[in-house]
Formats: sequence, structure tokens, C-alpha cells
Amino acid sequence: MSRWSRRRKRFREILQTRDCVYPASVYDPISASIAEHLGYEMGMYAGSLASLAVLAAPDLILLTLTEFAEQAYRIGRASELPLFADADHGYGNALNVRRTVEELEAAGLAGLAIEDTDLPQPFGSGGKAALLSIEEGVGKMRAALAGRADPDLVIAGRTSAAQLTSVEDAIARSKAYVAAGVDAIFLVGVPSRQALETIAGEISVPLLLGGGARDMRDPPWLAAQGARFLLRGHDTFTASVQAIHDTMKALRDGVEPEDITGKASSDLMRAITRAEDYARQGKDWL
Repeated sequence: MSRWSRRRKRFREILQTRDCVYPASVYDPISASIAEHLGYEMGMYAGSLASLAVLAAPDLILLTLTEFAEQAYRIGRASELPLFADADHGYGNALNVRRTVEELEAAGLAGLAIEDTDLPQPFGSGGKAALLSIEEGVGKMRAALAGRADPDLVIAGRTSAAQLTSVEDAIARSKAYVAAGVDAIFLVGVPSRQALETIAGEISVPLLLGGGARDMRDPPWLAAQGARFLLRGHDTFTASVQAIHDTMKALRDGVEPEDITGKASSDLMRAITRAEDYARQGKDWL
């Protein structure tokens, strides 16, 4: 069994349990290694963070599929965590979606979501998010499933309808994507516990949640609604930006390196870089 297959089976086990986990928000090899070191069950890799990490650009769909897939592979190489990716709109229409799935499967992902948001934002939208028609969304889900070679790779249909339109629309879209064959539904911006309970009562596949009301952060309750993970934002990235900024500023302002606080210990650095493994390999091979 390949390393990717093992991770996909582990992610499917998460979907099949009656528990709800909090995934680690990861965006590069070192953040994934830290998540694994801390005992997270899985990692979540988002297009927004990939844009920040690879381009230092906001989440405007400026990243290419190749850049996204290459970063996913680097993350997967650095840890054994099952990695789930928000693959945004699939980098184009339904034909592009199929290729997106092919590339991301080859990059080693355990699962991915394709969303029904109209992206990149069209001319004249004024920055206001809008959804594709349900029919076009279904076409994208069918294309995603057709692009999958490994049946263990999880394909989720993502919708922000509960936030952008209505709970009823979120249910209609979710049902259509389930009928198309997706393994899970990824819901973004569910506004309340009542809204999630209403949606959950209509959906037969596992639910994956991106954010939501603060009072929804209750794993036993979430699990009872069929939710298998809840992403609690991407604070790891913004905290890292602040730490790097403050350290660089301190050094620029004349603080000596020995006086910088908040640095990772040598023991932590050795652990998350697998220094002992490399030292043993060097002894054996060199």
C-alpha cells in the first residue's frame, strides 16, 4: 500500500467515525510537520493560504493549479498527516475540474473539495460573492468524480449557500451534489446551530465545516449532526506573519540576535525537521 493510500484510508476512517475533529490549518512543509508533532488527526490546506504562502497575495484566485498542486506535494512529503484541500472552483469550468482532481490526486491528497462559487469574480461583481447555478455545480461534481482514479480519494462538494443565499438553497445544492456521487458536503459559513441542524437533517453523507458561529464549536454536538471536522480558521498563518514581522523589526531596530524572544528551541527544531532521522541516514549512507 502506498503512503498516499494509507493516508486516504485514515481520512475515510475519520469520515466514518462518530467523532468530529479540528484539523490543523497547514500551508507549507514546516507547518504540516508541526501539526503532526502535536498529534493532529489531519491537515487542512486552503487555496487562500496557498496564495499567501506561494505568492504573498490575497485570496483572489491568482494562484495556478500547478502551484497549488506542487505545494500540496511538498506538504505531503513532510508529514504523514492525511491532507484535505479546499481546491476552490477547480481552476476553471468542469473540464478544468477533472484535471484539478487528477493533479491533486497525484500530489498525494487524501481528499479535496470543489465549490460552487462563481470564481474568479466576474467583471462588474463589485467584489460580491455569487454562486453558480445548481446545474453547473452538479457538472463540476460529476467531472471531479470522473477525474478520480483512486476510489479512496475523498471528493466533497462545497457550498457557501447557507451564508450567501439561504439554508433552503444550501440543502437543495447539497442534495444535488450527493445525488451526483460526492462523498461529503463541505459547508462554509453556516450561521447558527439551528441552521446546521436543519441542513444535517436532510443530508445523508458526512458534513465538513469551514467556520461557523462560535457556539457551534462543540465537538460532541457537531458529531451528532454528522459533522466530521470543523476548521477553526487560519490563525496559524497570521500568527506566523506577526512573529516574523516582529522579529525582523526588532533586528532592524538594533536588538541583538541573542536577545530575541519567542524562538523555537533547538529540541523543537530538531523534532520538526526530523534531524535524528537525517543524522542516522547520514551515518548509514555517508
